[in-house]
Amino acid sequence: MRLNISEDRIILIGKAWEIQGLLRKYAKQHKLVKDWIEACTMVE
Repeated sequence: MRLNISEDRIILIGKAWEIQGLLRKYAKQHKLVKDWIEACTMVE
């Protein structure tokens, strides 16, 4: 599974069940994908 995060997008590459699991995990932490991107780009 690969996860690429840039300033305006998130690219998930992997099996469907891996992507679904990752999205469930991050859905608990972030309500919107926009919030997830902002949180990740602020760290870098």
